[in-house]
Amino acid sequence: MRKITIIVVILILSLSASFPKEEVFYLMGTYAIIDLPGGKNYQAYRYMRNIEEKLSDYMDTSEVSEINKNAGIQPVVVSPETLEVIKKALYISQITEGAFDITVGAITIRAKRNKEISIEEATKLVDYRKVKLEGSKVFLTEKNMAIDLGGIGKGYAVQKAYEYVKTPKGFISIAGDMKVWGEKRLLAVYDPITKGILMEAINKRDVCLSTSGNYLREHIIGKPNSLLQVTVAYEDCTATDAISTAVFAMSDEQRQRFLENHQDIGILLLYKDGSVYFNRTFLNYFELVILRN
Repeated sequence: MRKITIIVVILILSLSASFPKEEVFYLMGTYAIIDLPGGKNYQAYRYMRNIEEKLSDYMDTSEVSEINKNAGIQPVVVSPETLEVIKKALYISQITEGAFDITVGAITIRAKRNKEISIEEATKLVDYRKVKLEGSKVFLTEKNMAIDLGGIGKGYAVQKAYEYVKTPKGFISIAGDMKVWGEKRLLAVYDPITKGILMEAINKRDVCLSTSGNYLREHIIGKPNSLLQVTVAYEDCTATDAISTAVFAMSDEQRQRFLENHQDIGILLLYKDGSVYFNRTFLNYFELVILRN
């Protein structure tokens, strides 16, 4: 029996009952599914849990929370992992013209969650260019700024766990972010319109897939557009996570320009009217694709 996995924006569920080694763990406010040889499932989970403890803005003791507490006050020394993901986030911000911006935390954390400042005040603080890096230090230059890594942290954890376990094959997912390597699996992308499956596909090479949308909860802040859901395929899960978030947040014009300039990124778009678009790069990751739309 082939291995079947459905990618859902909030939760990825395995559809196959034939995996004695596949395990589910609670991680980053959602669920992780791990299927690795050599009994390494728990090892991968603990590694990703360690990353969560550094990156989560829900944990007062995390490095990200420490950065936010010191916004406009002083730089904070962070671990190589936290520094790496922030550097990657800032790069994605540059290539997406700010559509992806981790300083959206001023809105999501300061204004919406903690009610410390107004939405209007918070919006003026969103600017990735005000994140300053010097050596191993991170500094938010203005008071009440905040970093929110929710649009990149899960993909980063999946990618780093893959690099850490060094197994010849495997599957790791956290919510809508997953990586499969060294084997073929039947994968499925969720359809929020029919509540069924939008696409089924068998990968023909290693791939990361990330899916973003606002239909279960409005957590992505962006410009009005015609999209309902975005799925990105690429080799690196940190990139797929951030780019799927960014593409979903872009205006229609900005998205078209971005995709024309980054044709190496696989993309599957579901529009609000039910129509579907995918590019050739997306198809190149799979040997069989079935669209149910």
